[in-house]
Amino acid sequence: MARFIEQTLLDGVTATTTSSPMNIEGLKRVGIQFVRADSGTGSSAFTVDGTVDGNNWVTLNMLIDNVANTNAQTLTRVASKVLSTDTSALVWLDELTGLKAIRVKVTETTDGTHSAYAIASE
Repeated sequence: MARFIEQTLLDGVTATTTSSPMNIEGLKRVGIQFVRADSGTGSSAFTVDGTVDGNNWVTLNMLIDNVANTNAQTLTRVASKVLSTDTSALVWLDELTGLKAIRVKVTETTDGTHSAYAIASE
């Protein structure tokens, strides 16, 4: 039976913020939920950085988006998710992604409260 690990990466922040790292070595099926609340006119752009050595971070351009595809289409990969209303979005890392750690950055435009949650299986 798979064991799941959950971690809050951003917890109701109200400004542009980068989370603390989450170690994902040896983990599979990493999912991340981005949440925007208390919004008015602005937007929240969420990105995910990855590292192999724990020091040098690179913004990932391979987040698997939660969009509908036909059987003939491949998975849709994105570099960021922008939320402009009080809503949430899900993305996943490709199961073949081998990284030491990830972190989430939210860039706030105008207003809002921003959160990010991760779940992964061992």
